[in-house]
Amino acid sequence: MNEFIFRDEPEEKESQKTPIPKAEKFWRVLIVDDDESVHQVTRLVLADAEVEGQKLDLVSVFSMQEAKALLERDEDFAMAFVDVVMESDHAGLELVHWIRNELKNQAIRLVLRTGQAGTAPEAKVIKEYDINDYKEKTDFTSRKMVTTVYAAVRAYRDIMTIQRSLDAFKKLISATHDLLRIDDIRTFGSAALNHLLSLMNIESSALYIARNQVDFDDQITYMILACTGRYVSESTNLDGADISADVKQRIEETFNRKSHYSDNRCFIGYYETGTNSASVLYIEFESDVNHFRSNLAELYATNVALILEGLAKQQEIETTQTELLYIVGEAIEAKSQETGDHVKRVALICGLFGEKLGLTDRFVSAMRLAAPLHDIGKVTIPHGILNKPGKLTDEEWEVMKTHSAIGGVLLAQSSASIAKLGSRLAHYHHENWDGSGYPDGLRGEEIPLEARIMAIADVFDALGSKRCYKEKWQDQEIKEYILAQRGIKFEPRLVDTLVEHYEEFTAIRLENPDPE
Repeated sequence: MNEFIFRDEPEEKESQKTPIPKAEKFWRVLIVDDDESVHQVTRLVLADAEVEGQKLDLVSVFSMQEAKALLERDEDFAMAFVDVVMESDHAGLELVHWIRNELKNQAIRLVLRTGQAGTAPEAKVIKEYDINDYKEKTDFTSRKMVTTVYAAVRAYRDIMTIQRSLDAFKKLISATHDLLRIDDIRTFGSAALNHLLSLMNIESSALYIARNQVDFDDQITYMILACTGRYVSESTNLDGADISADVKQRIEETFNRKSHYSDNRCFIGYYETGTNSASVLYIEFESDVNHFRSNLAELYATNVALILEGLAKQQEIETTQTELLYIVGEAIEAKSQETGDHVKRVALICGLFGEKLGLTDRFVSAMRLAAPLHDIGKVTIPHGILNKPGKLTDEEWEVMKTHSAIGGVLLAQSSASIAKLGSRLAHYHHENWDGSGYPDGLRGEEIPLEARIMAIADVFDALGSKRCYKEKWQDQEIKEYILAQRGIKFEPRLVDTLVEHYEEFTAIRLENPDPE
């Protein structure tokens, strides 16, 4: 098999070349041939070859079996020169069939080389085997070898580009599916950035998603919605974020410029998400900037920005809703000449009960929102009864008790889920576990769970607060009373939960005290 020779070629003037720094990455080329001289000549010809600024890493094996063993553990080759005749007359063809049909490697470019064309006729081989080129060794000049390598490597590069795009698209679909399950804006933003790194197959030292909003008074607010990498900031305000002044300036300039920007250090995308809001994606490169695909990043970021905008609007509505509910609750307490902090504490206490009982996050959040409305029926109670410093007469007490049923009716007029929950809280929070409560005399689990929680939360906080008709109780007195009412006013399980975690419940009152 020593027919592997080169024809003479016209000499070319050697041009002056600018030295190129040694490439960090290589195109890997596999040489499969049982003739040592073929390996030597191939290495000699390709020693200085570069494709797209990357040199070649030539790996030699000397049989079909050796090639199989190598490719089973390492498929990362751009191309392979495969001899036909090795341990058998068709070993090379068998290897090609194995690579394509068993190893399922369709990316590697396969160039068949033979010194005995009669054993593997070109027309037959090209037709029956999935090869990319066929060369007879006696006609394979050094120039043709270099040309073949260039063509094969570039084809491999294009195939891998397509494959990475397909993989990225699959990741994009998967990421979108996972992300759409997240309804917390910070969690969503962080997950979106992590998915972006995976999607783009890049390394980055810093990623941020920032948002600005122009309020009704033309004030501009800049927020950090999500961040990962070198400067992870807990602050949601861009000015107060623990990131470099240079990064802040670049983000603000992008908001003002209203267009994308990129250089060899970073990519900054600008996305208008509403008539009065926009988002900016900042990606600071750590390495591999050449493989950054801005078009894919823009496609992904555009959709993420729109989803984030929706979540931001939702969060704004929820924040407004929560604040309004607290304001309504505080107005009710003010009418009773009691502190508005009571409604906030009761909401937090109800939420803590829900967490300790292992209730769903959705239910716990709804409890916190609806809790401030539990006494809304008191707006209909005459001032003289509501704020009477002494004990109420029987007639006055009957009037006072109507607030629970009235509150339930008021909130039941709304179709909103929070209002419906609030309606049950208002109506049933004075029912007792033993059936001695009002307005319906329900007992045990006939009473809705949220109302049973509200009953003990309301009393627990009320006893620890000064009211017009009583002084503040001490913690030991409160605990003794709650225990005495176990199975009477309150569900035993809730009493046990309160006692077991008593310090956590009292901490809510300490952190949210009544004004002096």
